[in-house]
Amino acid sequence: MQPTTAPIGGAFLIEDAKIEETLTAEELPAEARLMAKTVEDFLRKEVLPLAARTEAHEEGLMKSLIKKAAALGLLSTSIPEKYDGLDLPKSHNALLAEKLSLDASFSVSLGAHTSIGTLPVLYFGTPDQRQKYVPKLASGELIGAFCLSEANSGSDALAAQTKATLSPDGKHYLLNGTKMWTTNGGFADLYTIFAKVDGEHFTAFLVERNYPGVSVGKEEHKLGIKGSSTCRIILDNAEVPVENVLGEIGKGHRPALYSLNIGRFSIGVGGLGYSKEAIKISSKYAKQRVQFGKPIAEFGLMQHKFGEMALQCFVLESMVYRIGGWFDVRFGGIEIDDEGAADKYRAASEEYSIECAIMKFFGSEVLDYVVDEGLQIHGGFGYTEEFPMARAYRDARINRIFEGTNEINRLTVLDQAFRRALKGRLALPQAATKLKDTILSASPSLPELNLDPIDEIGGWVQQIRNATLYAAGQSYEALGQNLIEKQEVVAAIADMAASLFALESGWLRLQKLKIAGSSKFELALSAVQVFGADVSAKVEQWGRVVLCAISEGDARRVNMSILRRLLKIPLVDTVTLRRQIASAVLDAEAYPWL
Repeated sequence: MQPTTAPIGGAFLIEDAKIEETLTAEELPAEARLMAKTVEDFLRKEVLPLAARTEAHEEGLMKSLIKKAAALGLLSTSIPEKYDGLDLPKSHNALLAEKLSLDASFSVSLGAHTSIGTLPVLYFGTPDQRQKYVPKLASGELIGAFCLSEANSGSDALAAQTKATLSPDGKHYLLNGTKMWTTNGGFADLYTIFAKVDGEHFTAFLVERNYPGVSVGKEEHKLGIKGSSTCRIILDNAEVPVENVLGEIGKGHRPALYSLNIGRFSIGVGGLGYSKEAIKISSKYAKQRVQFGKPIAEFGLMQHKFGEMALQCFVLESMVYRIGGWFDVRFGGIEIDDEGAADKYRAASEEYSIECAIMKFFGSEVLDYVVDEGLQIHGGFGYTEEFPMARAYRDARINRIFEGTNEINRLTVLDQAFRRALKGRLALPQAATKLKDTILSASPSLPELNLDPIDEIGGWVQQIRNATLYAAGQSYEALGQNLIEKQEVVAAIADMAASLFALESGWLRLQKLKIAGSSKFELALSAVQVFGADVSAKVEQWGRVVLCAISEGDARRVNMSILRRLLKIPLVDTVTLRRQIASAVLDAEAYPWL
């Protein structure tokens, strides 16, 4: 059932989740699945057969494929009906994005247009700007691109050096600088470009390709996503009408950060989509490939791979639609013509910046793991371009870099949590203090292990939450504002937080499957049990890294003792359970849940 309420961003760090605020993949409606099937058919029939030609940058081919997608309505799914769009919920768009990920180059190209190429205009543009550009972006008459990065300002986007100066007649801004790594740069018609007015005020501009002073560099020679266009956009006194300022002067961070949050979520979604495809391709191959007299799918180490690939996808899928449901709630009540709509959209997109950062690094690393193992299953054939895993392996690597590197996103998790705490929006210090007081006054109140496996997993979730809170609280107590400088500690806490969010998401979905009487409940239980056991051990390791780095002597020994009391590693037969999951994968020759 679609949730009608959603928690505040970061709440999972300090309080129990509410099952009624959780959307699962199984709850998406039939019409969303029907449209997703249309998208998948389009990819398999119209896009994938042309992969070699798009990778060779055949003139006009990628742009023509995007225009074909427009005819199916795929460029307008997030656009209100007023501007000729379908206005689908974010969770429905996530399902479509899963299917689009079957071809990474096409997915990146289309996604750059529909998200960062279109939504900043829609959400932050004036009524005149929206009326002028959005319907044409929805129909594919115009293709959009987003120009933020520069040679010396990638992750640190606000350090941009591109300048904008008002012309003497006051009618134009003259932009000077070079934007790097612009997806769709080679054929886009409309660029959202960020520059500093008078070298100081970070501002967004809508820049048409044919404006004087705008030129496009050569295509970058990339490791992966070769079929997408990636070019430099060169601005040499580029003349941009003053009415094409997007938003307010000096507030370009708003459309920039909006785009980053949604983009980070989308990377996790895309990672899920192609991971499922890699499981499908690899399971079919493993059943056909015979060594030592039997299919390699029958060997234990192969089954370990399939079990792990599938269970990581299950957990990631649980995270995707949990956050998607929250976005549906936050965006659902906003009308494009509302007074202050831009601020409402910005607030909605920023609410889950912590969760989106987690989605980005967790999802991209799941994809890396799955395609790496998929290639390994294929052996020598996987290393050749004749088989699809080589291209998948190349294409996957970029996901850990763009929309903020995974290192930046790990730092973002704790940075955003502490910023919200300082503003009184997230009671993180209070929760950490309460936990410490409980530990000091008596044995910590930990859930007893219960014969009911769902309750038992709930206990694991609480243990990981307590361990994460304790590590974060002790780190801040020891280092204060200097904590952010100890990046290894911050990253370890971020991994603890991501593990908490991932396990809790799988646990919530598991409860809903049981309530629904799903035939997939037992298989899902196996997945969450294995993930919970493994991730609890990792959380203990990260906790040790953190507490050893911020304490020494007797204080360190006390911290280690408390960590052991807070976190009991579950005793689970992961070998047998992984084999059960692998059997389901191999029987279906596909991801076994959806």
